[in-house]
Amino acid sequence: MSELIYKTIVVKVGTNVLSKPDGLLDEQVMSDLVSQIARMRQSGVNVILVSSGAVGAGRSLVHLSEKTHPVETRQVLSSIGQIRLINTYAKLFNAQNLLCAQILVTKSDFRDRRHYLNMQTCLNALLKQGVIPIVNENDAISVTELMFTDNDELSGLIASMMQAEALLILTNVDGVFDGNFHEGNAQVISEINSKKLDYSKYIKPVKSSFGRGGMLTKCSIAHKLSLMGITVHIANGKKSGILEEILSGVSVGTKFISQKRTSSVKRWMAHAEGYEKGTVFINRGAEAALLSHETATSLLPVGVLRIEGGFKKGDIIKICNEQNATLGYGMAQYDSQKAASLIGQKGQKPLVHYDYLFLKQPEA
Repeated sequence: MSELIYKTIVVKVGTNVLSKPDGLLDEQVMSDLVSQIARMRQSGVNVILVSSGAVGAGRSLVHLSEKTHPVETRQVLSSIGQIRLINTYAKLFNAQNLLCAQILVTKSDFRDRRHYLNMQTCLNALLKQGVIPIVNENDAISVTELMFTDNDELSGLIASMMQAEALLILTNVDGVFDGNFHEGNAQVISEINSKKLDYSKYIKPVKSSFGRGGMLTKCSIAHKLSLMGITVHIANGKKSGILEEILSGVSVGTKFISQKRTSSVKRWMAHAEGYEKGTVFINRGAEAALLSHETATSLLPVGVLRIEGGFKKGDIIKICNEQNATLGYGMAQYDSQKAASLIGQKGQKPLVHYDYLFLKQPEA
């Protein structure tokens, strides 16, 4: 292979890529993807695979009554199908003289910093041994608040965690179109600068045939990651050789151009929505200082108006302005009791230091 442009990537394969029209696994597509990953691994690329398909695999093994509750149906099909899915991958990777490993996660695994770092250590150890980690949501126990939006969200979290240079989201269409591709006159948008192009006007919020996600979700994840310095490609996983084309620099699919790279702690906090232990409301002066691009500014007690919820040192807190709009997230440098006692005071240590502060940027 020619020289590849990335050294560490996350590849997310959607259900519609791995599924035939009847919803069963498409082993021919899987075999092509595995062969590409094997060649990239031989070229020194670290690859983490985030794979859907467990439910589809389960459909080929068991038939449930239509009266079965939807949650129970998903749990049964995924529990049974996950074995078929990982065994199929293991067989295909074994034919390429490679080992693969199964990592099943839930959303709660990303909430605690220690658990987060433990997962990161595990994935790094597997890569160091030349093993291909295959990550999937633990559908058997992931219900309601424990569920990811879909595996697009999970792949974004993994890419951020592993400091990947790129996330390759494989779907069953050629990329993001500048109109309705079903009408035949729409064209694929080759590059998107998240700070300039409003991609949402081109996309209808619909979900895929078998999976939970849709193109709007994929673009939202791509937008967030690109602002953190991770390049994202959305391309057609049914196309043979698609991974190698992307890594060889061929213009294929849609590329979300990466911006300035952020630190690992900031990338963790970028996905902290819903995990915060408390909320800090700040005044207009503090808001202007934090959002200023001229200097790196920490959140000081003098700019705090009030605090809601209880938190300890090291917990994630949400930062809101006077209008209750979320500005970002940070890691508290002391607990809520001390923070409350220092509200409005000058000359105090930062409640959130700049190094542990992630500020949201408005989407295009």
